[in-house]
Amino acid sequence: MAVEPLSQKEIEDRLAELPGWSVDEDRLTRSYRLGSHLAAAALVVHIAQVQEELNHHSDLTLGYDTVSLSVTTHSADGKLTALDFELARKVQDLAPAHGAS
Repeated sequence: MAVEPLSQKEIEDRLAELPGWSVDEDRLTRSYRLGSHLAAAALVVHIAQVQEELNHHSDLTLGYDTVSLSVTTHSADGKLTALDFELARKVQDLAPAHGAS
């Protein structure tokens, strides 16, 4: 199933529902700070599980006590789609359980 890029208005509307997320050069991005490296690593594993379920994967970076995501849809010529925002929403919903801010 082909995914269509979102319009600028659709991107702005969806971004307004995701505090802390931003768009940088057609990529949806967010960084989280956690209480420890182990907590950050656990969040990465949980995000990886969600990405597998969606079959949609971000660039995911683990720092000492941070996790950063950057996502776009390659099959839509690197543009943002509803799938990117679905992944972001799922991450946004699970991050607090890991103590992420």
